[in-house]
Amino acid sequence: MTTPIRVKTIAEFHALRNLPKPKHPLISVINFDESVNPLGEGIHNLVFGFYTISVKRGMNHKYRYGMQDYDYDFNEGVMFFMAPEQVLTIQIDKDEIGPQGWMLMIHPDFLYNTSLAAGIKQYDFFDYSVNEALFLSEDEENKMRLIIENISQEYQSAIDTFSQSIIISQLETLLNYANRFYGIQFITRQKVNHEILHRLEQVLDSYIQSDKLIENGLPSVHYISEQLSVSPSYLRSLLKMHTGQSTQQLIHNKLIDKAKVKLSTTSLTVSQIAYDLGFEHPQSFSKLFKSKTSLTPLEFRSTFN
Repeated sequence: MTTPIRVKTIAEFHALRNLPKPKHPLISVINFDESVNPLGEGIHNLVFGFYTISVKRGMNHKYRYGMQDYDYDFNEGVMFFMAPEQVLTIQIDKDEIGPQGWMLMIHPDFLYNTSLAAGIKQYDFFDYSVNEALFLSEDEENKMRLIIENISQEYQSAIDTFSQSIIISQLETLLNYANRFYGIQFITRQKVNHEILHRLEQVLDSYIQSDKLIENGLPSVHYISEQLSVSPSYLRSLLKMHTGQSTQQLIHNKLIDKAKVKLSTTSLTVSQIAYDLGFEHPQSFSKLFKSKTSLTPLEFRSTFN
């Protein structure tokens, strides 16, 4: 992997892409339909010092955000979100097709002393090391474009004491729409989501059946997410939508199912079963078991005698 190009400011990005100096040092909207200097053939690793939100369509680049490739179809409008200090890898082939669409850049300093200074972290999609971007319908894309046009007009007009709050309000509206559209996507893209859930079942079953419980203890949410090539936040959202459970709850339910088999078919002590299932302390296992079944492990076993 080549050393990433660090683009600290919006002005540096404009210079990199041969664009005019930004109208505002902390926020900028560019249209890919206009003349934007291409990066050129090859693999480019970029790290920005600011947030980016973009909608692109009609190009053949390969994108990787964090450690995973994006799954997308550029015949559709696709929305990308990037947080500062994340690695974006773009692979551009010889026969590059330039994109259509737009990109909004917001420096963290612009959010200072606003509701989004800390609130922007609640939007999980900025942290997705995910293999699926946000696919937009034509109506959804039009909604986003109108908001971006409002933001662009506002920061390019005469700046006054209301400018920042108006732009922040527009940005919050855009992010809330993105939350809604991601929720719709969890419903509409059933095939992709069910494949992830199926792989999740396989990963958990394989882990529990192996010696990893004894060697490494309970699987972490981070470990499960890595095996599925998604971020913990994406997996949490997916499970909440389709099962109503958290990743941790799903792990615990799998362990309880395994414990029930051992309690009903073997003579192993509760301590031995707890150890086999990755619990350091039998009391922790017994407490979890009772919370899930309303019975202690011994009370559950007694129902089979």
